[in-house]
Amino acid sequence: MAYWELKIVKMYRIVFLALSSLLIISCSEKKNNYSELPYYNEPDFTPLFLTSKAKVKNRINHTIADFAFLNQDSILITQNILKNKIHVANFIFTRCGSICPTMTHNLKIVSDSLKHHKDIIFLSYSVTPWIDKPSILKKFKKNYEITNKNWHFLTGKKGDLYKLARQSYFAEEDIGFSKDSSQFLHTEHFILVDKNKRIRGIYNGTLQLEMEQLIGDIITLEKEEK
Repeated sequence: MAYWELKIVKMYRIVFLALSSLLIISCSEKKNNYSELPYYNEPDFTPLFLTSKAKVKNRINHTIADFAFLNQDSILITQNILKNKIHVANFIFTRCGSICPTMTHNLKIVSDSLKHHKDIIFLSYSVTPWIDKPSILKKFKKNYEITNKNWHFLTGKKGDLYKLARQSYFAEEDIGFSKDSSQFLHTEHFILVDKNKRIRGIYNGTLQLEMEQLIGDIITLEKEEK
């Protein structure tokens, strides 16, 4: 075999070995990655990508606290509704004329896109519960033509709602974590929570593009938790 032919053969072998190595590394990483979605354990929303259930157990201690609020049908909704369910939470008020209509419209896009996924819960908490009684929330839901039975609009004691929003959901990130109920709560965030009530995603509810990301992340989370 001529010298230049040997060089070509050697070059192809090197390329083949390099590609094979990359494929092996890629497959190994996929095998070792426990989840594609991060965990959020602090109100500054620093993402934590963990590679095993043991690491999750050791490092993730923040979960959504227990709660009890009335929904738009005056039915008491508690944390029990979230058992073995993924859920998305947001915070609105019915008299909001700025971001809330857009947020509700965008979350409806997500809800409609996943209408056949029965393990998804949507919780829209009112930040003006002294105004948004169940009958008001029921009318609000009807006006937006929301028919999803797993989407609840919740109201209750202001202090309880604000504490849950800021300290459990990190609704206003770290700037709101230490605020109390005397300071008005207003946020565009949608919060994605897994079946173990751990925060897995934060999205700008005013942006349709981020709704596409939210839908994809919910599907990813469903696959992870099967």
